[in-house]
Amino acid sequence: MRHQIGTRKLSRPTAHRKAMLRNLVKDLFSYESIRTTEAKAKEARRPAERMITLGKDGSLHARRLALRYLNDKAIVATIFDDIAPRFAGRTGGYTRILRLGPRGGDGASMVRLELLAEDE
Repeated sequence: MRHQIGTRKLSRPTAHRKAMLRNLVKDLFSYESIRTTEAKAKEARRPAERMITLGKDGSLHARRLALRYLNDKAIVATIFDDIAPRFAGRTGGYTRILRLGPRGGDGASMVRLELLAEDE
C-alpha cells in the first residue's frame, strides 16, 4: 500500500528529478503555459503554487525562499511583481491542467499546465 508516500519518482534519481521539476516551474512562470506529461505536471503544480503563495506574502524572507528553490532572480521578480498580485483574491488553485491526448511516439498522456487568468 502507498500510505504516506508523498511524491512520484518519475523514473529518475533524486537530483535529476529535483532539477527537472525546478526547470518545469521556471518555464511555467516564464511562458505561463507548458506542455508536458500528466505525471510531471501534477508534480510540478505543487512547487509552482507554493511559489505563488510566497509571492503573495511578499516579505524578504519569502523572496529568499523562492530564490532558494528557483535560483533565478528575474523569474522570482516576475512572480512577486506580476504573477502573485493577480491572485491576491484567491486562496489557492492558481494552475490548471488541460488534457491534450496521447503523445505520438509512446502514447504518454500529454497535458498543458497553465496559470489561471486574473478573472477566473
